[in-house]
Amino acid sequence: MAMESLKNLKVNIIRKSIFLLLFLSYGIVSFTQERYIMTSDSVKLYVKVQGKGTPCLYLHGGPAAGSYFLDTLFGSYLEQHFKMIYLDQRGSGFSESPKDNNYTMDRMVKDFEEVRTSLGIANWITLGHSFGGVLQMGYVQKCPDVINGMIMINCTLNIPESFNESWFPKGCEFLQITNTSYYLDKSIPVQLRLDSLLSQLIQNDIIWKMNFSSENDNEEMNTIYKNTPNFNEAFYYYGLTLNDYFYDFKEITKNVNKPVLFFYGKKDWCVGPEHYKGVNFPNMILWSFEGEHMMPFLKNKPDLEKAIDRYINNYKF
Repeated sequence: MAMESLKNLKVNIIRKSIFLLLFLSYGIVSFTQERYIMTSDSVKLYVKVQGKGTPCLYLHGGPAAGSYFLDTLFGSYLEQHFKMIYLDQRGSGFSESPKDNNYTMDRMVKDFEEVRTSLGIANWITLGHSFGGVLQMGYVQKCPDVINGMIMINCTLNIPESFNESWFPKGCEFLQITNTSYYLDKSIPVQLRLDSLLSQLIQNDIIWKMNFSSENDNEEMNTIYKNTPNFNEAFYYYGLTLNDYFYDFKEITKNVNKPVLFFYGKKDWCVGPEHYKGVNFPNMILWSFEGEHMMPFLKNKPDLEKAIDRYINNYKF
């Protein structure tokens, strides 16, 4: 009888172990979902949901940078604290492009809302990088009741300022262009000046200086994007041609009473090391780090993690 009881005990332990394994496996799957959400104007948007905690919508930069690199480089940290919603915006990453080329702010905000309701989320926070800053501001301006907070990582809130006061002057400096009149001429469309500088920086193999601290960092990022075939970049060709995104959103920060983490780099030439000036959210953690535009996701991860930890603890997310 003792041997039989011991045998039954072992069987029960094994059964419980198998059940526990299945339960844990199911739990992991339940927090990881990849899907396409069809918008009301028939555009398939790629969405990946992973992690647990406060829902957090990632609004990537670019335009058209996609969410893949953040998921790959920084997702493991974020997913410990948030239920991350990695969204590739229309015309970006793994998402489709609209047939009518509608990339207006109103349409973008409508996309965000359609994703939110499709996922059954009542409220969330937003996390943005770079160009994602203006998207966050457009969203919170139009739909304040669904946004509980914002995390801004090297975000611009005034695109003309970022280009004219930092991107163009620094690009000219790297290229040793002494006559900068063309690039600083605000009457010339930003896209034209940007394309001209970009082509020269690429030809001279120094484009990495705008975003990274070394060529190796740049190569690490390039390696990540090599794993993304058929990557859509259509939004890039429209985003900087629309006046919707050229508004000075700094002006309205004083009216946005949401908890904000504004994380900026002292060597962020894309947005501007002094872009934080004039950002006046009433409820804000302002956090600087010694690094370039893309470095929070590479060598400066500890800085960003400490900042987000502070944000989470302060505002109980």
